[in-house]
Amino acid sequence: MATALDRIIEYKRDEVAALKANRSMESLLADAAAASPTRGFARRMSDIVSSGENALICELKRKSPSAGEIMPGADPVAIAKDYENGGAACLSILTDFQSFGGSLGDLAAVRAAVDLPLLRKEFMIDVIQVAEARAFGADAILVILSAVDDALARDLIGAATDLGMDAIVEVHEEDELERANALPSALIGINNRDLKRMVTELETTERLAGRLAPGKSLISESGISEPAHIVRLRKTGAQRFLIGESLMKSSDRQLQCENLRKAS
Repeated sequence: MATALDRIIEYKRDEVAALKANRSMESLLADAAAASPTRGFARRMSDIVSSGENALICELKRKSPSAGEIMPGADPVAIAKDYENGGAACLSILTDFQSFGGSLGDLAAVRAAVDLPLLRKEFMIDVIQVAEARAFGADAILVILSAVDDALARDLIGAATDLGMDAIVEVHEEDELERANALPSALIGINNRDLKRMVTELETTERLAGRLAPGKSLISESGISEPAHIVRLRKTGAQRFLIGESLMKSSDRQLQCENLRKAS
């Protein structure tokens, strides 16, 4: 039976084919070269971690396969400003429309409105998407190891590096973490949500965190909604967190960000 991730990757292949039919790699690289310089995604998180606080990657998403509709019609600029005022380190912008309600237009709008580094949260299966990400203002990309093999992962990371971007290598299981440890990116995101079963468990970070290779930086992703979760996960060594659904639903995003950033 096809999983949610399988279905996403299937239509993502169609999207990439359409992109290639409409834009050349050369034209996207030209746009990327003309874009404003990258803002130091990994560096921004490290600066906050060194102060003892938590580096939050706050996410904009209107819906998801696991949660359904979260905030239809959400204004990306207003939400991004809430996150920035609340002390977010970086922002994660979903650009997948079919499953998450996002767009590259969201990425461009947020880029123009705030000063924080931006992650293009997307299902990357081709290096042309990396060039497209930089052309629209992204400072980092996501490489999901359950969706790509090691050769493609290296190509995606290499393309990002060539364009001055960082890459988060996302894992959910032990074998994926072993693969991530061997890849040339310092950022490893442990996703507490199983993208195949759409089940979220904080125990995933607790189980895998001790297996990171030296020199790698841990980002705990998904399922974090309150300061107590941060306190719990900090015991694994995590001080970088990607948080989306709970912040999107919060009645006071700025205050929630402030509380999560300071939790220890």
